[in-house]
Amino acid sequence: MESAYKEILEACGEDITRPGLVDTPKRAAKAMQFLTRGYHQNLDEVINNALFPSDSREMVIVKDIELYSMCEHHVLPFIGKCHVAYIPTGTVLGLSKIARIVDMFARRLQIQEQLTMEIAETVRSVTGADGVGVIIEAKHMCMMMRGVEKQNSVMKTSAMLGIFRSNQSTRSEFLSLVS
Repeated sequence: MESAYKEILEACGEDITRPGLVDTPKRAAKAMQFLTRGYHQNLDEVINNALFPSDSREMVIVKDIELYSMCEHHVLPFIGKCHVAYIPTGTVLGLSKIARIVDMFARRLQIQEQLTMEIAETVRSVTGADGVGVIIEAKHMCMMMRGVEKQNSVMKTSAMLGIFRSNQSTRSEFLSLVS
């Protein structure tokens, strides 16, 4: 990866021997490995057995989870927040694990639409929930820094599974609590 960054810098017209760039390929490679670390994580390690019995059948919501990802089309960041809700059926997930699931999938190259669905399907799979709702709101650098250069645009995506899809009052409760 380091040699690839050297080639990219040279292709941009840079002199990779100048003092400010000598270590840039190494730093850029290290940064990219960090930004894509989700490829090297697995769900079992992320969850770490943090599933707990619970009699609650009421909505559990974690909102405003910071989100940093990279689009697969331009390898540029998108930054925002994620809201996750689920209706437990005897098992709840440790609070921090929801944020860790978001991070695991966000730290991969992809599109926001897919990220939203991956989070929802994973939370449902892990918890056995009656339903899961996920909303992501993000600003995309590929739209802000290049192309149409629209600085204030925000993309919102949602995934509603189970009772969040089939029951309007459940969906409405979720939407009102995260707005």
